[in-house]
Amino acid sequence: MKTWKLVSGILSIILFVVVSFQSCAVGIGNTLGETGEVGGSGGIVLSILMLAGGIVSIATRNTKGKGGNISLIILFGLASFFGFVLAGSYTDLKIWAGWCLINAILAVVAIVKSKKTE
Repeated sequence: MKTWKLVSGILSIILFVVVSFQSCAVGIGNTLGETGEVGGSGGIVLSILMLAGGIVSIATRNTKGKGGNISLIILFGLASFFGFVLAGSYTDLKIWAGWCLINAILAVVAIVKSKKTE
């Protein structure tokens, strides 16, 4: 699971940049179009949580406790929730929320796997 944490952390940090720029563009489009949607703001929230999750994932990849995995579940779980709920017509946000959901599920798997080895 150490390799997964390193790879997902790096990918999450890289995706933070992509999602941030994309969300800013969607937010401007929502404002100018007066659609009343909040997909751009939801994308910014998701990208910040994804960045935090990526940093935590890299920082806790070598730890033996459950704390790092629990924080990953919370960070990526919240990011996934906000992404799915606030997406609106910003359908790419559902893809990024899916990435966060996969990371949250793999953090649960890491906790279960560490219990079996104890």
